[in-house]
Amino acid sequence: MTQPAILILAAGASSRMGARDKLLEPIQGQPLLRRVAERACATATHVFVVLPRDRPQRAEALQGLSMKQVIAEHATHGMTASLRAGIGALPEDTSAVIILPADMPGITTEELQLFLKHHAQAPSAILRGCTEDGHEGHPALFPANLFAELTALTGDEGGRSILKAHRDRVTLLPLAADHAILDLDTPEDWAAYRVRESAR
Repeated sequence: MTQPAILILAAGASSRMGARDKLLEPIQGQPLLRRVAERACATATHVFVVLPRDRPQRAEALQGLSMKQVIAEHATHGMTASLRAGIGALPEDTSAVIILPADMPGITTEELQLFLKHHAQAPSAILRGCTEDGHEGHPALFPANLFAELTALTGDEGGRSILKAHRDRVTLLPLAADHAILDLDTPEDWAAYRVRESAR
């Protein structure tokens, strides 16, 4: 039986954080990367995480989770190197992949399950998260017949060109609040996020 997978991209250099690793920054006592991974694993679908070889602490943060870790040997070549490594590790019968950046703290298990539900209903559709007012963001689900196009990409663009080329196949899925667009790349992003969360 074919099944979709979740692919967490966690091989980036975190260069805008200075000496800190954004994926190991704590949220409610756990590293951001583990928070994202736990929510993905709770969907009960296959979960893969792409990691760089030179950041063993990221792998350590994922200990005990039911997921497969994939090393991107050429992670410095951009996001598409991570995509190639991750998609290359998927089982042959994978029906689709949800590409989930690891620096997005708002994405919930329920929202990932929404993608899985819509994929089951419309297997040929590309699904993309957006805000409630239609601002496009992440994650994005690509059916298996687009895997070859994804692995042929170069540089650091992710799947933007494929989303543009197949615009007629894209269905937007509104997610709560700013979940689809909130990523934490810089110390300033983290400071603002923590202030906001502490006020809740």
